[in-house]
Amino acid sequence: MKIGVVRETFAGERRVALVPISVAPLLKAGMQVVLESGAGEAAGFPDDVYRRQGAEVLASRAEVFSNAQLIAQVRALGANLEAGLADLGLIRPGQTIIGFADPLGNPSAAQQIAASGATLLAMELIPRITRAQSMDALSSMATVAGYKAVLLAAEALPKMFPMLMTAAGTLSPAKAFIMGTGVAGLQAIAMARRLGAVVSATDVRSAAKEQVQSLGAKFVESSVDSGKAEGTGGYAKSLDEDASRRQREALKQAVAESDVIITTAAVPGRKSPILLTTEMVECMAPGAVIVDLAAERGGNCELTRADQTVVHRGVTILGPTNLASTVPTHASQLYAKNVLNLLLHLFKNGELRIDTADEITRETLVTRDGQVVHPRLREAMGAS
Repeated sequence: MKIGVVRETFAGERRVALVPISVAPLLKAGMQVVLESGAGEAAGFPDDVYRRQGAEVLASRAEVFSNAQLIAQVRALGANLEAGLADLGLIRPGQTIIGFADPLGNPSAAQQIAASGATLLAMELIPRITRAQSMDALSSMATVAGYKAVLLAAEALPKMFPMLMTAAGTLSPAKAFIMGTGVAGLQAIAMARRLGAVVSATDVRSAAKEQVQSLGAKFVESSVDSGKAEGTGGYAKSLDEDASRRQREALKQAVAESDVIITTAAVPGRKSPILLTTEMVECMAPGAVIVDLAAERGGNCELTRADQTVVHRGVTILGPTNLASTVPTHASQLYAKNVLNLLLHLFKNGELRIDTADEITRETLVTRDGQVVHPRLREAMGAS
């Protein structure tokens, strides 16, 4: 079987689905790798490095789609709604696509892939179970985003993060508040602490307190019943308006005292919950910075605008939507390892096996044999 790797066409996307070091394990497992020329350049991996590892480099995207039985991407059609449409004419029945595809957020794109006759496996649907940890691309990319969010905040903040004792006097440390302590939030805590900030954090999940404290940060209680806020797979779930209001009220003081706030709360396939109202932002001191990692789905801050910088009464609100792509070398290495582990999981006895009795395969599988087959997506579409 030939695994095809194509250049990413989403605007600003610099990652690549497989890096050169991924090639040897695939060859050992009986697969071949074909690469669109230039696919890895933006991430720091030129064609010659892939060739030395045993990959074949093809001149065009169309050649890769024509030669490969499986296409590995960072952003498949659902996560690349405009430029991704061009791939529909290249996909053929029976071909398999692996990549981020946002099927819960863009079900119509999944239907288009189904209509092409291709099999789609969406990386964001990898179940959060022990066996699948090495394939969990969402966690890998969240690690990168949490790291980079703190650097963005440090650059925008008109203060330094650490306490400094100098001959000219003592500078007090910045106060950072992390809202949502999944993988991105925990990485943000660790990074802010490394830079010398005094860090506090909050989350609606009961397990978060111990994790926050283990990183040396203070945990701020949100007054929300964790039993009603914890969803499946380690995710939080949407709160009703009353619970959201009580949560915001409980966190108002911590918000007002913060120099930096990083918000990370997201619910898969849903609009991001509002954690920071305009009123709460107006309680912050001029010069404070908010980095909203949920900007792609509307943002956790009422004032967030995706991929824009908003300044409101002296408070700067950043809404980046693709931070992992700004660290493309390491982000690609992490993502490629996730894809490689999924491929090795699916490839048995010399062929690709889609075994729906296996939880990892079943939960990741979106389309097959011309149909949308994922239960949650079918339910969202109103299919029986």
